[in-house]
Amino acid sequence: MRIFDPHIHMTSRTTDDYQAMYAAGVRAVVEPAFWLGQPRTSPATFVDYFDSLLGWEPFRAAQYGIAHHCTIALNPKEANDPRCTPVLDLLPRYLVKDNVVAVGEIGYDSMTPAEDAALAAQLELAVTHELPALVHTPHRDKLAGLRRTLDVVKESALPMDRVLVDHLNETTVEEAKDAGCWLGFSVYPDTKMDEDRMVAILRRYGPERVLVNSAADWGRSDPLKTRKVGDAMLGAGFTEDDADRVLWRNPVAFYGLSNRLVLDVAATGATHEGNSVLRGGA
Repeated sequence: MRIFDPHIHMTSRTTDDYQAMYAAGVRAVVEPAFWLGQPRTSPATFVDYFDSLLGWEPFRAAQYGIAHHCTIALNPKEANDPRCTPVLDLLPRYLVKDNVVAVGEIGYDSMTPAEDAALAAQLELAVTHELPALVHTPHRDKLAGLRRTLDVVKESALPMDRVLVDHLNETTVEEAKDAGCWLGFSVYPDTKMDEDRMVAILRRYGPERVLVNSAADWGRSDPLKTRKVGDAMLGAGFTEDDADRVLWRNPVAFYGLSNRLVLDVAATGATHEGNSVLRGGA
């Protein structure tokens, strides 16, 4: 089973996770820019973070046989902090990079006017740079958040079929599907979706334009949830072709809209800018 995790925060994961993911069939990932667990204090901290998503993390992933791409954006949570909003002016510098396959995560956290402005501005950047957009729907008031998201996208010049709406569940999937978006589901140990709920959604709505991710980060999460969804699909009677569509071909098709997706893993040297994850000369 080949797997492309379209939303996973490897910055917060260990090399053991990369090894386990490769063993489970993961061969490609996309890491969306997101917040760091505590407030950033200036746009300069984003620069180092974005640079790591474009340099260190692809180097680390390649050492374990996994192709790594990223999405770049001012995330919804930090869009509310006036110390961070100047990063919007820095984004064009990064959105031209080859390894950036979408603008994201953008969208809503608390559905504030500041988030409205950041979402609209970054949808415009997606159009300018001919990139698709990865949109975060809020964890609270999800249906209201989805509807507000769709309204803002409709007001932009970005077509719905270049938008991946993530963190969907049973209350939001139908309206997102009817709008013509790509459908993203984050599968977690305790919250959001689990494997059985995901299988039920696939039975009802089919596998077309559905992407399943682990969204693994510093909290309790599981970078192998993609594989577990694939196994649950096969156990529920879906075909191997269905699993391949959801776990590989759909994310390839969506991020391929960027015309920057490269799934071959390039050989790396022993160090990245003089730094290594090797220990003791091994």
